[in-house]
Amino acid sequence: MYPYSHEPFTNFTEEKNIKAFKEALAFVDSELGKHYPVIIDGESITTEEIIQSINPANKEEVVGSVSMANQELAEQAMQAALAAFEDWKRWSPEHRANILLRAAAMLRRRKHEFSSYLVKEAGKPWKEADADTAEAIDFIEYYARQMLSMKEGVPVKSRAGEYNQFNYIPLGVGIIISPFNFPLAIMAGTTVAAIVTGNTVLLKPANSTPIVAAKFVELMHEAGLPKGVLNFVPGSGAQIGDYLVDHPKTRFVSFTGSREVGCRIYERAAKVNPGQIWLKRVIAEMGGKDTVVVDNEADLDLAAASIVYSAFGYSGQKCSAGSRAVVHQDVYEVVLEKAVELTKTLSLGNPELQDTYMGPVIDEKSFSKIMSYIEIGKEEGRLMTGGEGDGSKGYFIQPTIFADLDEDARLMKEEIFGPVVTFCKARDFDHMMKIANNTDYGLTGALISNNRQHIEKARQEFHVGNLYFNRTCTGAIVGYQPFGGFNMSGTDSKAGGPDYLLLHMQAKTTSEML
Repeated sequence: MYPYSHEPFTNFTEEKNIKAFKEALAFVDSELGKHYPVIIDGESITTEEIIQSINPANKEEVVGSVSMANQELAEQAMQAALAAFEDWKRWSPEHRANILLRAAAMLRRRKHEFSSYLVKEAGKPWKEADADTAEAIDFIEYYARQMLSMKEGVPVKSRAGEYNQFNYIPLGVGIIISPFNFPLAIMAGTTVAAIVTGNTVLLKPANSTPIVAAKFVELMHEAGLPKGVLNFVPGSGAQIGDYLVDHPKTRFVSFTGSREVGCRIYERAAKVNPGQIWLKRVIAEMGGKDTVVVDNEADLDLAAASIVYSAFGYSGQKCSAGSRAVVHQDVYEVVLEKAVELTKTLSLGNPELQDTYMGPVIDEKSFSKIMSYIEIGKEEGRLMTGGEGDGSKGYFIQPTIFADLDEDARLMKEEIFGPVVTFCKARDFDHMMKIANNTDYGLTGALISNNRQHIEKARQEFHVGNLYFNRTCTGAIVGYQPFGGFNMSGTDSKAGGPDYLLLHMQAKTTSEML
């Protein structure tokens, strides 16, 4: 009814696009070091305490800083959002959607500028940054059009002499806690989904990528969003995160991040606090330990490419990243060798350079964690390539492959969130499915196979929210592959899917006797 088409990725083989992107990078360079305030009810508030955003590829470079909200400001933001909700919930769905459609158009015009912030702040190479911005545009447009499709509710039956209606109404104030790895796409998507459905929000972005969030908040207000609907509250999880999750007026929490924090939020949100008259809703997208499965009837070049690009895109810092390759024993050595050769062709370095495939990991904490897993890998398996990190200028870790891991090894079970992939040998297809399902997670997976029976068996048995055949296990497109997973990967809240907006609303039945 309301057509939607995916925002195309930029073709960086064209000279005009290369030139435009370099100009955007130069512009963002000239904007570095600026300070961004807390935004409550449309007002800018500067605080003593700040979060400094550092370029992970160059630790000397400060991207900018943001003011930190404390509990007092968090409370102020909550009151502003509560007041704004009373008016915003009465806006027509068309008017709310129009603001989103305008924001999407504005973001499209400034696409390379926002992508350049992602290069600088998140360490994303050009293509990864471009895909992040395209996905943000997709989310904004898709949710606007979804809202237009849902505005009349769903038809229900009426008997003679009565008139029944079934409509969706907003929930209230939501807390949006967004991640560093898609600091524009996921941050924007989770925020606008809450807003277009008539809720008001407090946005707490990831502390390593707050500048791109600040720029997005500016954009939304430029697009015409009323004061108090979107409040920008960067801060520490311990200081304001817990406070807002526990708050009796919080109606829902939308979280993307680690399993540990997600479980903590889920548990805290379950408690009914004094003055609370509802059960809070939690939308959580947590971790993954995703497997690329290769049987003995696969295209082996496709298999190697699928493993490598699933593992090392954005330095493996995607919850969808393929961090395990489970390969049939008959083709194991060939696939391993091809994957190692392909990995050795990947360039690691400054993401500002066009030909860089892989940039840094996000920060020192991630760098240390990944390097400690690499040490464990040296004990558990055979190091085939990579295995070294250099944290002197930025947080660079070589793309790393470990072979011959036991199916129950730590590197096969625990989420590393870095450029490390482990190879494990399987006897037959049943054994492959057993290994593929042997983690606590269930987010994405891929099967490389030309065997129709294996594909159909995997369709039934491979227990993940997003399953791909004969391609990478990363790169879900909004509206095409709704994204979310099972088990400890979260609440399977399918972002970019037809029922995502429903999670931000509640259904009301009205029945009138005529």
